[in-house]
Amino acid sequence: MNSENMRAESPSTAFSTTPAHESELSAAQTKQPEPAILEAVHLRKYFPLRQFKLLGAPEVVHAVEDTSLALYPAHALALVGESGSGKTTVARLLARLYDPTAGTILFRGKPVNTGKVASLRSYRHHVQLIFQDPFSSLNPVHDVRYHLSRPLRLHGYAHNRNHERELILALLNRVSLSPAEQFIQKYPHQLSGGQRQRVAIARALAARPEVLLADEPVSMLDVSIRLDILNLLLGLKNEHQLALLFITHDIASARYFAEDTLVMYAGQTVEGGPSEDVIQSPKHPYTQLLISAAPDPDRIGTDEQGTAGRPERGEIPSLIHPPTGCCFHPRCPHAMPVCRERFPGRTDLGGGHWTNCFLYGSGDDHSSATSLTDNKTTHTIVPREPKQASQADVQQKEEATPEHN
Repeated sequence: MNSENMRAESPSTAFSTTPAHESELSAAQTKQPEPAILEAVHLRKYFPLRQFKLLGAPEVVHAVEDTSLALYPAHALALVGESGSGKTTVARLLARLYDPTAGTILFRGKPVNTGKVASLRSYRHHVQLIFQDPFSSLNPVHDVRYHLSRPLRLHGYAHNRNHERELILALLNRVSLSPAEQFIQKYPHQLSGGQRQRVAIARALAARPEVLLADEPVSMLDVSIRLDILNLLLGLKNEHQLALLFITHDIASARYFAEDTLVMYAGQTVEGGPSEDVIQSPKHPYTQLLISAAPDPDRIGTDEQGTAGRPERGEIPSLIHPPTGCCFHPRCPHAMPVCRERFPGRTDLGGGHWTNCFLYGSGDDHSSATSLTDNKTTHTIVPREPKQASQADVQQKEEATPEHN
């Protein structure tokens, strides 16, 4: 990505439909999918408790248990689950803010080595994290120029101060903060929540990454501007062929935004596959619980029979002493004795859709410790067309006033 690619563009350009040559490329990828940029293989993360204990093994928080995923160019993977399920921990592991307790992270097929400062800086040049809270992710004592100039200097993109200013203005225009000259000297307290998140996105783009890890990027924003931020991320993903991990607890946003969805519960992945299949035909009882908790006008006024088969709401169990077997069995209305004994293996449901649940098979042939090849197949059996912003969204964005939230 050079500076010319980062100059201001109109919304219609940013969210244009896929060109014919890209459609031909997509058809070719159906036969031979493009390899993953970033992969996590059997990741585990345990946080030791700070306690004085003379006898017995030290206690730990089991934040992530045997999680594997893969991110591909111009595709978004949504990681959904309620608070405390381990979603943010996975993102921070991939960003190498945390070191994994076990497992491997691969970048372009090679294990990531961050033992040296230079290696870590090189890795973060390719993989950037967008934090959830725009009110705390920006330093309040520095202006917008400072926040955007640091990654440009660290990665050697700015040759002098004038060139640095040009790149910063281009970044601000790219995230629709215009006129950019009015924002470059502002401080975080002078910006709204939506504007702060746009600055955070611009800061991530300044490193010119290949992978974006978006940790609930719209959960702290007003409902009225969430769609605008999602469309901005969609445009960036399609324009720059970014691999994007979209973390959310809103399963409706996952369906709108991502081609594939992965469902986590208490550090375990329980279901995954194409977003339409996972959301329209959920198999795991926990996925069904998430969808039943989402607002649905069609359920208003229904009798109690419509909720008879749904799991109890309940709470995520203790991650210090998690339940044996499948962590969801204390809340599951279909729990069997085997659910308490061991975690179910992966059962392939066809079309890239899979689940870890004994209701659909023992999963002996596809255990939870699946090979990396099996994990790739989950996300690339039938490559899907990258999601685009709808024409109505584009028209709404074009008619918007220059003032942005």
